[in-house]
Amino acid sequence: MNIGQQILFFVSALGAFNGIVLSIYLLAGKKKRSVPTIFLITLLLALSIRVAKSVFLYFNPALPKIYLQIGLSACFLIGPALYFFFRSVQENVTRIPASWKWTWGILSGMIIITGSLLPYAVYPVIWNKIIVYIIYLEWFSGLVAAGFVLRQVLKTFLVNRAAVTSTEKFRLMLYAGNCLVFLAYLLSLANVIYGIYIIGPVLFSCLLYLCLFYNLQGAGYENAVQPVKAERKKIAAPDALMWIEKLEKAIIEKELYKDPNLKLNDLAKAVNISVHQLSQLLNENLGKGFSTYINEYRINEACRLISGNDHLTLEAIGYEVGYNSKSTFYAAFRKIKDTTPALYKEKIS
Repeated sequence: MNIGQQILFFVSALGAFNGIVLSIYLLAGKKKRSVPTIFLITLLLALSIRVAKSVFLYFNPALPKIYLQIGLSACFLIGPALYFFFRSVQENVTRIPASWKWTWGILSGMIIITGSLLPYAVYPVIWNKIIVYIIYLEWFSGLVAAGFVLRQVLKTFLVNRAAVTSTEKFRLMLYAGNCLVFLAYLLSLANVIYGIYIIGPVLFSCLLYLCLFYNLQGAGYENAVQPVKAERKKIAAPDALMWIEKLEKAIIEKELYKDPNLKLNDLAKAVNISVHQLSQLLNENLGKGFSTYINEYRINEACRLISGNDHLTLEAIGYEVGYNSKSTFYAAFRKIKDTTPALYKEKIS
């Protein structure tokens, strides 16, 4: 190798190595890891393995086929890891849901079964003509799904960059970097640009170092994987009043509170505001959390139905206003009205 190739090898290989080291550090750094951290570790490992395979194959075309199989198999986990990382952060997931575990079980099973029945060393044509395209399609689907999760942050970034928090910038950087790495590999697969194959590892190295530098400058890894929080800058009173009126109008006209599965991000989408701004609006300007805010609408509607619908049972009214169970309805009613639905009905009668 000449000096240019040596530098290229060093930069790209060092990124893959550091990605693996960082993954191990995050894995062993804490006894109890958050759900976002678990998926971030998975993402880093999958990308690092894929990049390492690319580097060694580029400089050693005679690389044993088993390493090619491992590298391509790692691609199968990159898209899902990115998607579940953003979802776990956005939705404040503290325990991995059973459906997510099933998804990862199926993905792992597909990798093991395919690798066992159709090893790359024996069936290179099948891998290069069929399996690799399935892997890239699944990788692309994961990127699209991750972008859908980040759609509100992306929209805020395009409309008003000043409203994007530092942690959201980190997520956007992570997403953009993953898209560029995928694009480099995709163009290489399609033979669009000669020599672009090695650009994927170089881009990954740059992404890794940028993220580390960004965190050292103050964003902080821990903040990056924490649930979305309100901005420190207080919302101006006129703006807050405008958003509150818009929020109330959407909730009442669309009867959003009747949806038992209503979440903070659903409400933010309905009024076209970012999740962290809505959370800030509720907590700082209205002095209540999302659950309390929605429960007040539900309980007020329940009181109206109790007063004017003798044909509905109290349990039916609970379901009508958005509760999934009688016990949840009764608990919320007592918290808001300081009495039970039955006593409230008896009192107004």
